[in-house]
Amino acid sequence: MSSTELPSVPPVNVLPKVAAVKTAEGERLRSVHLPGVTLTVRSRPPAREGLAPALYVHGLGGSSQNWSALMPLLDDVVDGEAVDLPGFGDSPPPDDGDYSVSGHARAVVRHLDASGRGPVHLFGNSLGGAVATRVAAVRPDLVRTLTLVSPALPEIRVQRSAVPTGLLALPGVVSLFNRLTKEWTAEQRVRGVTALCYGDPARVTPEGFRNAVEEMERRLQLPYFWDAMARSARGIVNAYTVGGQHGLWRQAERVLAPTLLVYGGRDQLVGHRMAQRAARAFRDSRLLTLPDAGHVAMMEYPQTVATAFRELLADTEGPAVADRTAGAVDDEPADQTTGG
Repeated sequence: MSSTELPSVPPVNVLPKVAAVKTAEGERLRSVHLPGVTLTVRSRPPAREGLAPALYVHGLGGSSQNWSALMPLLDDVVDGEAVDLPGFGDSPPPDDGDYSVSGHARAVVRHLDASGRGPVHLFGNSLGGAVATRVAAVRPDLVRTLTLVSPALPEIRVQRSAVPTGLLALPGVVSLFNRLTKEWTAEQRVRGVTALCYGDPARVTPEGFRNAVEEMERRLQLPYFWDAMARSARGIVNAYTVGGQHGLWRQAERVLAPTLLVYGGRDQLVGHRMAQRAARAFRDSRLLTLPDAGHVAMMEYPQTVATAFRELLADTEGPAVADRTAGAVDDEPADQTTGG
């Protein structure tokens, strides 16, 4: 192995046992075995039978838990599942070690094809937004609507605060970072992540912070954790450099599904200035901007994101849905624009 290669990862059957993944009240976890990949899927029972399915896809370093605040707010209008991408959450690494945006998208497509749940209302945050964009472009038959929260779409001028995350893609940086931070506690790491991802870290509840620390402690015991992070970061960087029909902006233009775009004014990872470009690129889009939100608006302002999705649902699926979506209350004023 050359010095620029990432370290090998033990086979799944010899990985150490770690603490169980937490579930919120009403949630359940199951493993889905697919060709070349095993995915952990988080779900909660819908309020009634017959609701349209939804699938939630998290971002870099996240997991299906990132959607636990939003999912119960929509369980009366969709039958929701959230997936742990390969190598994240409770999903083991993919057999082929492919953490590219296309690799993650293939995992999502395989799950939807195998489950027969498509077409779904597809949600994606950050890396998950890029993955969801690719899925919607190449498999429009699987997507009813698309909701993207701070999607990781290519930027010419990357924000300075996003540079350290991008550096994870460079060979040797993960090893250097581990050496420099080996004395950091899980609590210190979570505070750093929270400061980076939230517009206002004070919105994290004490219970939420404790849960995040426990999850960080669990992940740090996984021998493939940093490998998955580095390879997925490299996958984003590579996707940013791809041109032609496989470029993410070109694929955004091919998306047929009605699209809700959610951007935070205090996002340190995805530039708020990209919101208008995204609204122009997605042909049937509406834009929700949250001036005080950071990178994970569905965690900071779940009521507001839920209300915006309900409005999208009512507009695309008719009066019957509008009756069920009436009465939702925002948790924060927002600037909302329809366009694209």
